[in-house]
Amino acid sequence: MLSQHYETIEILGTNIAIGILFLLIGLAIQDVLTKSNVPKFGRWFVWLVLFLGCAGFIAKGIIQVIWEAGI
Repeated sequence: MLSQHYETIEILGTNIAIGILFLLIGLAIQDVLTKSNVPKFGRWFVWLVLFLGCAGFIAKGIIQVIWEAGI
């Protein structure tokens, strides 16, 4: 049974690992921003860039699923 679902398990594991990586990057950025007293504008800009990176990753996944489904 495992060999039949190997690709699905691999894709799921990869997506979970990348999600955890984004979470850890966010926590590291939050720590650096609080310890270095970055102004509000700088904080907003950093979080905007991080959000756009996550949104791009999610959009890529959605586009890939739609493309492979042939919709």
